[in-house]
Amino acid sequence: MRIVIAGGHGQIARQLSRRLSAAGHHPIALLRNPDHCGDVREDGAEPVVLDLERGDVHRVEEILHGADAVVFAAGAGPKSGPERKLTLDRDGLILTADGMLAAGIRRLVVVSSIGADDFASVDDDEFQTYLRAKSEGDAAVRERDLDWTIVRPGSLTDDDASDAVEIADSVEKGSVTRADVAHVLHVLLETGAGVHRTVEVVAGSRSVSEAVAAL
Repeated sequence: MRIVIAGGHGQIARQLSRRLSAAGHHPIALLRNPDHCGDVREDGAEPVVLDLERGDVHRVEEILHGADAVVFAAGAGPKSGPERKLTLDRDGLILTADGMLAAGIRRLVVVSSIGADDFASVDDDEFQTYLRAKSEGDAAVRERDLDWTIVRPGSLTDDDASDAVEIADSVEKGSVTRADVAHVLHVLLETGAGVHRTVEVVAGSRSVSEAVAAL
């Protein structure tokens, strides 16, 4: 499969690219900074430079043409300020979804955040604006005629993959490794499971394959 990953230089995205490439797929990493092209090539991904905060739907449609699926793993990152949470985490996701509709691509997997719908209306609080951006972006995706799955991980860690997770509509808040989230994304893409589901993911006791199969 040709799988386009928005936010392709992010930590989860890079681990996903390595997994997909090793499994014989063709990951395409969308990234804003051309200096990062070499990194994603090392992951086995094809780099494509695109700034989702300044792009338009026609450019996104052109890039996505011929893809089998899209993963939205882009995010403005810590200390980027509240405004960029809205222009990238929310508006960048909406632009990607609209580009998919224009290109005739249906499968979308979104990396969101646990607790996204519980944000407080505090405009100058960066974390609350982050949650709001994720919540509003997710809601916009649900309104579109796409085969979407929204994945909401708990607190992310850089520990090694455990292959032991809990995935459900609602779970107790906890942590999960970025490696395990990448594994979840990989299995969702290969199996097509979880369509029209918004699920939370934390460390647990089931293997990733078992947990995804139970959706």
